[in-house]
Amino acid sequence: MKQYILSSLIYSGIGILILLVAFVLMEILTPKHNLRKEIMENKNVAVALFAGFFMIAISIIIASAIHG
Repeated sequence: MKQYILSSLIYSGIGILILLVAFVLMEILTPKHNLRKEIMENKNVAVALFAGFFMIAISIIIASAIHG
């Protein structure tokens, strides 16, 4: 039982780390637009939806790779 909990925690940590790396890469690949500034200061809903859908898509890909 401990082994399953430990492996779940490890895979969750790896998945979150990969998700953060993907978000940082998205920030780097869009140098003209600061996504955090657009969402927080300018209240740009379209950018917030884009970032959210991007995170969901990357999460699905990570989950498929881990469980695949």
